[in-house]
Amino acid sequence: MERSKSVGVDKAQTGVIISLALAMLLAALGTSIANIALPTLAEAFSAPFAQVQMVVVAYLAALTVCVMIAGRLGDRRGLKPMLVAGLAVFAVASLLCAIAPSLWLLIGARALQGVGAAFMMTLAVALMRQTSSDARLGRAMGLLGTVSALGTALGPSLGGLLIPLTGWRCIFWVQVPLAALALILAITMLPAEPVTDGGPAIRLRAVMNWNLAPNLVVNIIVAAVMMTTLVVGPFYLGLGLGLTAPQVGFVMAIGPVISIFSGVPSGRLVDAWGSGRMLAIGLVLLTIGAVLLAFLPNVIGIAGYVLSIIVLTPGYQLFQAANNTAALADVAKALRGTVSGLLGLSRNIGLIAGASAMGTVFAFGVGTQEFIRATPLAIASGMRLTFLLAAALMLAAIAVTIGQSHAAKRMR
Repeated sequence: MERSKSVGVDKAQTGVIISLALAMLLAALGTSIANIALPTLAEAFSAPFAQVQMVVVAYLAALTVCVMIAGRLGDRRGLKPMLVAGLAVFAVASLLCAIAPSLWLLIGARALQGVGAAFMMTLAVALMRQTSSDARLGRAMGLLGTVSALGTALGPSLGGLLIPLTGWRCIFWVQVPLAALALILAITMLPAEPVTDGGPAIRLRAVMNWNLAPNLVVNIIVAAVMMTTLVVGPFYLGLGLGLTAPQVGFVMAIGPVISIFSGVPSGRLVDAWGSGRMLAIGLVLLTIGAVLLAFLPNVIGIAGYVLSIIVLTPGYQLFQAANNTAALADVAKALRGTVSGLLGLSRNIGLIAGASAMGTVFAFGVGTQEFIRATPLAIASGMRLTFLLAAALMLAAIAVTIGQSHAAKRMR
């Protein structure tokens, strides 16, 4: 009797994990799958690149703006109902993207899709915290990190496979049944919870405190450094090392593949050794990886770049699992959606900062905005300057974490 009850609980938990993992996968897939279609969209709509790029920007902008709204609504109206609503919005928006007759309608549908993705990403994390025991919280967060990396890595390859066969619309059609499946799973598998009117609105001041703020600051820094690898990497590999486009794509896929395989083990380490210790190790690996990227590729070429990524990426997965676990571990149930939203917001701010500010630093190091005309030596100089700054930022993140640890000890 006791054993059958335990099996039933395990099956229910598996259903919850699959539901939340698929929601996170779809949100990450939506982030990356449209990028590879930009040249095709420019041709299909006879539009300049600046307009076509809005297909990607609209999604990211809506995602960034809405993560906090999603978290607050989740706390007030219920995490499950708001996740279901987000999945429904994402499914409808995917359909609208697939049938969009003009570029601007496609951009509007992508913005709506980003709204749905904000609810999916934010509330999947909050629900994973709510349904996981404290002893297994780290591996639960590691699993979400793995799924997010899988979705990001799968997007360009899936899009590259579908577009030549069926055209750009298929990259959105394929998301419709997946979103419908995720919606059905969420309705049937996630545990019911009372829909509350939330009582008085929770002020952000009640959520933001000296325990949480360092986690958010460090989250911004780490996300900026990781985005730097995605922005600067292709230019260095293509123009600095002379690789062809397929070779660049292959090398750039190494990081996401490592993320896929290191996410769950990172979570297990967090459960076994504690979030504080693993957070420190993750930040140290990220710092070493940034220093290696500043020097090693210029010394031994592509092998140096790959070795640096092999150090950097597991550090990022360790950091993600540990930081999310630490931020959510002691948060009251009524605040989990809001804190998840803050984590998502800080990450997106870091991604935007990495794409813009660090890209500007790279251009300064190269000495020109016209990278095509730059010499390999100039590209290498930009690479070195950019990742030296990234390493300095990581040292600042370590300092913030040490300060948080000392403050926590004084409060005990």
